[in-house]
Amino acid sequence: VQLQASGGGLVQAGGSLRLSCSVSGGTFNMLVMAWFRQTPGKEREYVSGISWNSDYSSYADAVKGRFTISRNNDRNIVYLQMTGLKPEDTAVYYCAASESVGVRRDLSRYEHWGQGTLVTVSS
Repeated sequence: VQLQASGGGLVQAGGSLRLSCSVSGGTFNMLVMAWFRQTPGKEREYVSGISWNSDYSSYADAVKGRFTISRNNDRNIVYLQMTGLKPEDTAVYYCAASESVGVRRDLSRYEHWGQGTLVTVSS
């Protein structure tokens, strides 16, 4: 399974970005998908996850109400729509895929990872 994240960039505080993650080489509609983020010197942290059929999603408290995860199983893509961005959202964002059942916040549950895309939010 290969994951390719894109959509990062520089945005002012209060702005929006949409990240995309294209998946190939697996059965996308059987994968749990998630986004994590990491800043230098800190551990990678969970941002959001979505079940295979989109009937369940979860968010870290820090992004709840501002970020929305979605997926298109026909196109093998998962999205992270980010609004109301804050400087503390600055990080490298990674998409991840899990072949296990259930959306989990533990990064060890995700077998497949993309290369990351940098989001920088200026104040």
